[in-house]
Amino acid sequence: MSLIIHHWDTDGITSTALLVKALGLEKFKNLSPPIGEFRFDERIRRAIEKEGEIYVLDLNLPHEVEGISKSIVFIDHHIQPRIKNPKVKQINPALGGEEAPSASFVVSEYFNVWNAWSALGVIGDIGERAFEIPKVGELLKIEGLTRKDALRIVELIDSNYIAMDREGVEKAVGVVLENSVKGLLEYEPWIRKAESIRKAIEDALSKVEVRKGIAFIDFESPFNIISKVARKAVWELGYEGAVVVNRNFHGKAQVYFRVSPKKAEEINMGEIISQLKEKSFNAGGKREVLGCICEKNRIEEVLNIINAHLR
Repeated sequence: MSLIIHHWDTDGITSTALLVKALGLEKFKNLSPPIGEFRFDERIRRAIEKEGEIYVLDLNLPHEVEGISKSIVFIDHHIQPRIKNPKVKQINPALGGEEAPSASFVVSEYFNVWNAWSALGVIGDIGERAFEIPKVGELLKIEGLTRKDALRIVELIDSNYIAMDREGVEKAVGVVLENSVKGLLEYEPWIRKAESIRKAIEDALSKVEVRKGIAFIDFESPFNIISKVARKAVWELGYEGAVVVNRNFHGKAQVYFRVSPKKAEEINMGEIISQLKEKSFNAGGKREVLGCICEKNRIEEVLNIINAHLR
């Protein structure tokens, strides 16, 4: 049986659905890492031992597959080093200096399978800017989806990981495969989650402090809303960047840093991520964003590294 290990967001879920469709998989198992943590846990490692075909989608975790002695197809769009393990086939345009807006677009391009899922992955990753990509509009039009519909579907799919429902994330692949794209708009379990999450995001954004165009947002919540708060601050409220801290997230702390495309030309996000990893922080990201989960008593260490680059 094929094993697909994927990111917990819309891009990871739609990329998985695209892969299943492209390969015509009738039997597969799909797993997501612990939500908010960039690592393979024991559950995933046990599954790798049992299954034959292994795919890793939309997960910037090249180090996790270096020591695995099974054939793996690793599909991603994040900036990352080339994987040295000869058993791994690494498909990532970033290795050649090119950019892809989402893993869903990489999967679609590689297998030549395009549909609304391809577009939803992009919207999930870059929000409103996705509609500037002609291909996104074309794919949505074929399904009769408006911009509002597409944004709402992404909100509903993402409600699973934001509610920290790992099982819900993994089941979401089946929901996407079994329903029409428009039908997802009426999927009641996701609608209920999304309502609670929307209120929590509004509460967090009410606590913004602005310094030199950068929004600093500090809050506590059991929901994994940190990336959504940062996106809204940068994409909708127009800040050059957002440093967002959830100081009590299931006993840990989360720090998230997102910048606008213009600000990304000044900030070396890869260098910040490297510095965090050198200090043993669980961190990852790409050109415009980084995420980090840490002990609550180490928040200031993370913020000091970020602030040094902002200065």
